[in-house]
Amino acid sequence: ENIFSRIRSFEYSQKNAVLVPAAALGVGGILLYWLRSGRKIKTIDMGDGWWGSGERPLKGKEDETIRPFKIETSDKEIEDLHRRLDHFRFTPHVEGAAFHYGFNSSYLRKVVAYWRNQFDWRKQVEVLNKYPHFHTTIEGIDIHFIHVKPSSVPHGRAVQPLLMVHGWPGSFYEFYKIIPLLTEPARHGLNEGDVVFEVICPSIPGYGFSEAPHQKGFDSVATARIFHKLMNRLGFKEYYLQGGDWGSRITTNMAQMLPQSVKGLHLNVVFVGKQSLGRMICIMLGAYVPWLVGLSREDARRFYPFMQKNVYDVLRESGYLHIQATKPDTAGCGLNDSPVGLAAYILEKFSTWTDKSFLHKDDGGLESKYSLDELLTNVMIYWVTSSIVSSMRYYKENFAKDPNLNAYSRYGIYVPTGIAAFPQEILHTPRVWAKDVFKNIISYSYMPRGGHFAAFEEPKLLAQDIMQFVRKVEQL
Repeated sequence: ENIFSRIRSFEYSQKNAVLVPAAALGVGGILLYWLRSGRKIKTIDMGDGWWGSGERPLKGKEDETIRPFKIETSDKEIEDLHRRLDHFRFTPHVEGAAFHYGFNSSYLRKVVAYWRNQFDWRKQVEVLNKYPHFHTTIEGIDIHFIHVKPSSVPHGRAVQPLLMVHGWPGSFYEFYKIIPLLTEPARHGLNEGDVVFEVICPSIPGYGFSEAPHQKGFDSVATARIFHKLMNRLGFKEYYLQGGDWGSRITTNMAQMLPQSVKGLHLNVVFVGKQSLGRMICIMLGAYVPWLVGLSREDARRFYPFMQKNVYDVLRESGYLHIQATKPDTAGCGLNDSPVGLAAYILEKFSTWTDKSFLHKDDGGLESKYSLDELLTNVMIYWVTSSIVSSMRYYKENFAKDPNLNAYSRYGIYVPTGIAAFPQEILHTPRVWAKDVFKNIISYSYMPRGGHFAAFEEPKLLAQDIMQFVRKVEQL
């Protein structure tokens, strides 16, 4: 009987030896299938929208034509600007203030004098028109974009469509220096293998020459849907995306909405707003043993001292955000009426967002990275289109629905992702944190210099990083 029980026990253990791994494989397979199914299913619903004036027409298909557009100016427009500049009311600055109180008024006087007497808007309009501009109507509003194709494509090179999206207080003009590097890299000393782009740069609705939404609720998800429709209307089924500032959030939403259309996502700003106990532990330990919590030495250098770089500096630079996320129209009315006020408000961001140390300079360091012609051209895009108020409203529309900007972080991004981390960016996001949301990071580059307006400041560095990222994706 003892022998028989041992035999039965042996047979049972033999069955277990087969059944347990089989069961584990079965459960593992089901789990893997569920995870993969989840990846496919968990996307932002594309939906639909209407942002035109009044009710959406019940009948008739939307006009889907793509219409050539040209920026124009007039004597009346320039005369009105000059009249307003002539009536600039100067406010003396506090001695030794530099840019600590905001835009230094003595330097502002110099900017206004240049704007009034030397800046040639007609010449800058010609510069703006050097690339082809278009309008097309999507969801009831006119969308402006530029579309630049390579003048010639070397044999054997595939042209990759690339949608580049700006942020606030920038515009499509931010990309004017990087476009030739991407469309004709060989002519600019960028022999980056077989990567050549045709570039599409839209204006976010409510910015520049894109019509402002007439209805409430226009956020980054609505923008993402409109830009997918734009690319589809241009005949593209798959394309690359690139963005910073709001452009980063819009292109990220695009990847979460239609991942099958996005070949790759390249960002120079990353939003990962989710807070957790693990994140807190990472912050505390990272100052002493960064390697233990997945931070590199460069992460630690950019991240600490934590309170200074992630609290005090951010509070100092984000006062505008609270205004624009709550009651944008109040401040916006004054900015829309005064070109000098508009310039001070916008150009102050191009100072300290380019380099935090520019806070200590009387001229805000503005002309160390840009020319006054470039800076004022961007301001003029806001001025001549009266778009400052609608551009500011974009903050309210997004923050009203998602105060922490993390509502969509649960939708993991599985498309190939490249991140260019510029050292003077307002907030640094380590790769270990980015991986919580971006599940397929192909490249993460610590850029040697540059800040928030990467394409405008360091076009060659950004172009090289985009090309290297796309080459990696194409080799997958």
